[in-house]
Amino acid sequence: MALPVQDQLKYWGLAAAVFAVVLWFLGDVLLPFVLGGAIAYCLDPVADWLERRGLSRGLSVGLITVVTIIVFVIMALAVIPLLIQQSIQLVNFAPQLFRDLQAFLSERFPSLMVEDSIIRQSLGSIGETIRERGGQLLQTVLSSVGSLLNVVLLFVIVPVVAVYLLVDWDRTVAQIDEMLPRDHAPVIRRLAGEVDAVLSGFIRGMGSVCLILGTYYALALWGIGLQFGLVVGVIAGILTFIPYVGAIVGGALAIGLALFQFWGDWLWIVVVWAIFQSGQFVEGNILTPKLVGNSVGLHPVWLLLALSVFGSLFGFVGMLVAVPLAAALGVVARFAAAQYKDSRLYRGLSERDTP
Repeated sequence: MALPVQDQLKYWGLAAAVFAVVLWFLGDVLLPFVLGGAIAYCLDPVADWLERRGLSRGLSVGLITVVTIIVFVIMALAVIPLLIQQSIQLVNFAPQLFRDLQAFLSERFPSLMVEDSIIRQSLGSIGETIRERGGQLLQTVLSSVGSLLNVVLLFVIVPVVAVYLLVDWDRTVAQIDEMLPRDHAPVIRRLAGEVDAVLSGFIRGMGSVCLILGTYYALALWGIGLQFGLVVGVIAGILTFIPYVGAIVGGALAIGLALFQFWGDWLWIVVVWAIFQSGQFVEGNILTPKLVGNSVGLHPVWLLLALSVFGSLFGFVGMLVAVPLAAALGVVARFAAAQYKDSRLYRGLSERDTP
């Protein structure tokens, strides 16, 4: 005999509370395992694809590991140092950039840039603020990672966890399925399938879109010689998961830098604009329809709310689990809404029960 609904709500509510408390107290400890699990989840379709091509699970994971290590070494030696260098230079260059903008406006629009005008004072302070806050941000990011030992442990534990989870992924899913309450197993499987579809579309799909566009923007801007083009491209690629924001922020930043660097040489400014315009065309007509589809069901506002709430409550680990939890809550909310519309509470006594 199944437990009453009231008792079930009590037990599941207690389990959710315990999960939140564990996440609160063990956030930093769980970080390598959360990252490893996310990597394993993203790479599981690749391992399944290799298995369908005749490779064993172990050989598939080994091949994925070797390719990943090669890509990581190339990034660590060639791209990441240059990206860090340009980021620091961009932060330090901000005051000079705004002084140049102030001089440009003073020359072209002298009435706006009188001695005590708000615009003049604002431009003078924005650059210094960016340099100060940017330095603090870089210092906070480096200090939040922890000591050198923690960094080494992070780079050791995460790949090990990811490999083990990737090898045992299908077996782990089957064991979890065996632990489901028998009365609710069909509904939980259906909801889990919907959550997986949302996560597959968003994390794997949008992750691929962000990676492709970020690489394209960075290489294209760097190739035409735009200062800090690599950083601008990476920023635009990261923000692509929010529709139009990546193109608007990255395009405005790139065109602004191009105006100072290529002023008078309008061809290169048009080229910078064309890079982002072509990226948006490819993203809207090819990448997003092919890699993401139209049924992701994870609204950008809902995603930003989840990132803000979980990030403020649980820190960096909260931001990592925000997307899957937001997807799960969205699926559960749609399921609850469907159940409500099928209930007597919604239909009242004027409608008969559906036979």
